[in-house]
Amino acid sequence: MFGQPPFLFWSAMDKEVSHRSIIHLDMDAFYPAVEVLDNPELRGKPVIVGGSKERGVVSSASYEARRFGVHSAQPIATAMRLCPNGIFLPGRMHRYKEISNNILGIFGRFTPLVEPLSIDEAFLDVTGSKRLLGGAVEIAKEVKATVLSEIGLTVSAGVAPSKFIAKIASDMDKPDGLTVVPPDKVREFLDPLLIKKMWGVGKVTQKVLAQLNIHTFKDLRLYSRDILERKFGKHGARMHLLSMGMDERDVTPGHETKSVGHERTFMEDIKDLDAVRKALLGLATKVAHRMRREKVTGKTVSLKVKYYDFKQITRAATLPKLTNDGFEIYRAVCDLLKKTEVGKRPARLLGISLSQLSFVDAAGQLSLFNDGQSSQKRKELNMAMDAIVDKHGEKSVRPATLISHKERDF
Repeated sequence: MFGQPPFLFWSAMDKEVSHRSIIHLDMDAFYPAVEVLDNPELRGKPVIVGGSKERGVVSSASYEARRFGVHSAQPIATAMRLCPNGIFLPGRMHRYKEISNNILGIFGRFTPLVEPLSIDEAFLDVTGSKRLLGGAVEIAKEVKATVLSEIGLTVSAGVAPSKFIAKIASDMDKPDGLTVVPPDKVREFLDPLLIKKMWGVGKVTQKVLAQLNIHTFKDLRLYSRDILERKFGKHGARMHLLSMGMDERDVTPGHETKSVGHERTFMEDIKDLDAVRKALLGLATKVAHRMRREKVTGKTVSLKVKYYDFKQITRAATLPKLTNDGFEIYRAVCDLLKKTEVGKRPARLLGISLSQLSFVDAAGQLSLFNDGQSSQKRKELNMAMDAIVDKHGEKSVRPATLISHKERDF
């Protein structure tokens, strides 16, 4: 659809110094692609990476599997019905991270302005690289060729004057695509797109917009901004700006961890509060260990619950002080648990995360609760536990109450 001349040439952007040149790079079916890279016998087959067959969800599916209707976040059981001959594999996050770091290293050769969004995508601002390396399109092509040559994987690219448009563009011609949107073609590119392509416009917002007869970017662009702002607040004003392609956000180099968390999907839905608390204690312990390993503390604790019917909620609280202690995290989460329907409605997934992170004095903020132990003793206990886990693995130190609980880790 977007392989036509208006979206293939970059002459306008290369001539206009005032315009930024942003590339969004998105690896193609990254997890399955890595599995195929490590096992070429899987090439051309429907590869599905995810959790357990009984309770897990699809993390990513190869394009061969997607033809059967398999997609990410889908229950594995559903994927198996849609694609009975699919090859179902557990995720290998350590390997994906290794490949991701190598790919980011390649991106960094072309510009210091690299902003990773996730393990398999990143923004590059190549505005200052064009004089040395050529136009933005040539740079995008060279990046794609280098990743294919050195890593063995394909990546799709979108080239545009803003992050918002570049990200949409990179998804238009997958896999191994290259879609270019010059500044003078922004409106022509965006106008026919369905509103669901816009960041932050979920199903609820789409439904409200449909009631206003807004279905495409053009519909939104031509609608009254004042009415949108009255209807949606600041989000309405932002949606209107994005419908015109206006996005002034800079590409921010590096990737600072925003939160640290851990989730667990259960083999059977759990309703018993004692079982839930035991599971949360284990999650809090894992999150705390990871935070201490990364030398970070956090202030906002979040509890994520996915009920048996896949409805998902999040509850959060900001603590008075920074912490990376498992029992402090656990106690805060138990308070949040009271604000959920857990115990009344079966839960299939629980998750804990900490945000508002600080990388300063990460080992010293452990005195939020008075549990009868001095901060120094708690610190020493945590250090001893961390040493055992680092040497013998996560399962070497677990809360005793969790050992017999029927659960599955992801």
